[in-house]
Amino acid sequence: MINFDLIVKNATLPDGRCGMDILCKDGFISDIGLNIDAKANQVIDAEGYLVSPPFIDPHFHMDATLSLGTPRLNISGTLLEGIELWGELKPVQSIDDIIKRALKYCDLAISMGIGAIRSHVDICDDELKGVEALLEVRKTVAPYLDLQLVAFPQDGLFRSSSAVGNLNRALDMGVEIVGGIPHFERTMDDGTESVRYLCELAAKRGLMVDMHCDESDDPMSRHIEALAYHTKRLGLQGMVTGSHLTSMHSMDNYYVSKLIPLIAESEVHVIPNPLINIMLQGRHDTFPKRRGLTRVSELKEAGVTIGFGSDCMMDPWYSLGKADMLEVAAMGLHVGQLSSRAEMKWCFDAVTVNSAKIMGLEHYELQKNGRANMVLLQARNKIEAVRLKANRLLVIRDGKLIAQNDPVTTKLFMGGRPNLLNPADYETS
Repeated sequence: MINFDLIVKNATLPDGRCGMDILCKDGFISDIGLNIDAKANQVIDAEGYLVSPPFIDPHFHMDATLSLGTPRLNISGTLLEGIELWGELKPVQSIDDIIKRALKYCDLAISMGIGAIRSHVDICDDELKGVEALLEVRKTVAPYLDLQLVAFPQDGLFRSSSAVGNLNRALDMGVEIVGGIPHFERTMDDGTESVRYLCELAAKRGLMVDMHCDESDDPMSRHIEALAYHTKRLGLQGMVTGSHLTSMHSMDNYYVSKLIPLIAESEVHVIPNPLINIMLQGRHDTFPKRRGLTRVSELKEAGVTIGFGSDCMMDPWYSLGKADMLEVAAMGLHVGQLSSRAEMKWCFDAVTVNSAKIMGLEHYELQKNGRANMVLLQARNKIEAVRLKANRLLVIRDGKLIAQNDPVTTKLFMGGRPNLLNPADYETS
């Protein structure tokens, strides 16, 4: 009889199957089934709780994270002051500063069940301090976390005089995804031209694209149309992502009825960032006030792959956050009014399987021959996990336990009848 490295018994899987045993050997899942008779070096009883593949954060800015208050706070809390503040921080931070903050964040992310992050790294710094730092971080955390890096011209590809050269240098150094920010160029025409240039560069190098696109309330910011066009023209289908797309919440329905089929046809993926989008957008509105999130429901119904990102934590743009992708999913659910049973389950997928597809992660799902990466959640199903922002009891990587959190319980003493209250006991279906 094979002696497995790990067996997780009596697990509920994301597809609803209950009482399942997950057998792990040499970093991969050997089998999943009911009441499997096997031995292992370590056996974990899931006690009927949900076992999920790791959470995925497909959009983050790790070079800025945990920099809150350096060199000053964002007093207005706006996107533009955040960009201004980031410009003040870049010259004074060191490579070691970025590495220290990023590693601290990665430790938190891992403890919260995140198994992969796609981080944009600003290349509008001629020293490329962020690039050098995050390449080192990627190497350090590789045993515990998959980290993808996007060469991101934060100040504009053409607006910043050295951005084109710096972006190519960053790709030569090992950054693997081409980024952009067309709506921040000086003119609409420059933005459109940056989309063309960046997509052609990615096609030439055989790289993926992930572009900050139309992150504004301007209904005439329509660079996603150009991104979809060049994706199809260059044969980049499935390799391109439009992040944010918040201008779509301001566009008229007629134009959107044309745009969404173009996005679906080009197989461009979409990453809204619910926490940041709802916080930063609509700032010029009084009432009625726009919600700040792209048209998630309509894009989903058109078959577009959508993954929710967290974007920021305690940095020039966002002073909150705790590396909790279930908090991100819950915000997306509320702002997008995704409240049917199927839609609520989909919100869990938006921070797991959908985002894994966007990042091109292989062997991700919990199935035979998949990687033995998983999270044991103090919840009974996907909806309950989002509702509770469920506690991560155990985090497993390559069949080995790498993080553990105590169960959340409350002791009640009322009327002489002690009771132990578990939030997961309240699920009824």
